[in-house]
Amino acid sequence: MTDAILIRRFLDDLLVENGLARNTLDAYRRDLEGLSEYLGKRLSSLVTAARTDLLAFLGEMAQRRLSSATVARKISATRRFYRHMTLLQIREDDPSRTLQTPKPHRTLPKILNEDEVGELLEAPDKDSPRGMRDAAMLELLYAAGLRVSELVGLESDSVDEAQGFVRVIGKGDKERIVPVGGEALELVGNYIRWARPLLLGKRNTKALFVTNRGKAMTRQNFWYIIRRHASSAGIEKHLSPHLLRHSFASHLLDHGADLRAVQMMLGHADISTTEVYTHVARERLKKVHETYHPRG
Repeated sequence: MTDAILIRRFLDDLLVENGLARNTLDAYRRDLEGLSEYLGKRLSSLVTAARTDLLAFLGEMAQRRLSSATVARKISATRRFYRHMTLLQIREDDPSRTLQTPKPHRTLPKILNEDEVGELLEAPDKDSPRGMRDAAMLELLYAAGLRVSELVGLESDSVDEAQGFVRVIGKGDKERIVPVGGEALELVGNYIRWARPLLLGKRNTKALFVTNRGKAMTRQNFWYIIRRHASSAGIEKHLSPHLLRHSFASHLLDHGADLRAVQMMLGHADISTTEVYTHVARERLKKVHETYHPRG
């Protein structure tokens, strides 16, 4: 059985059994294909690889100075693959069993302060269909702490204006219900009633947010939109796709929100992922102290 067939079978089983997100599966595929290519140069394969082959592969990654997070993911993909191989009895041993995962260096997420968020949310021209759409998307992204992929994946019935929540399909196709404030609900409602029909014209789509041509909004389209409005708002900070999501979480904690509640709203499987925002708050407090305390 070739490496390509084994990788495809492994990913198919992962999708069925674990419901992993498509992005995760794609990353695992690239990682295993890279390992297979490396092993081929050593006249080996995924079936015949020894622990020394895998250690040599890790050594090459160290020489390339890949981030610890990238290396950790590649090791995770390799371990899961070989566990799968042993369960299927394709291999009797697991050469990845004793591989050491490097400790990830966790960088604190960049955020906008509350004034900057306000300026960004006010940047779109709400008198035009495109501006109404952009304002609704930005406000909802911040109000619900959504991932950009979740935002553009919303359907026309995802927002319940009467109950004040949005139904989100997150990683691994897991659904969560997130409360939404009145400002966001009003903007989304206005967009649905006035702007969306004009942008759609005679076309039809389930997507809640659509482009100027009436097609479903994409991550790339929205990334262009957010950069354009950030520029017009005079925001010079380096932008990331999760900028408003990070700001949402940090601002909630700043105002006393419970960490578990923030975890649920963000859709984090592990609370340790959410805890990074408490570090952001501490770092900001330290800077305030250093700036304003007479002995800072």
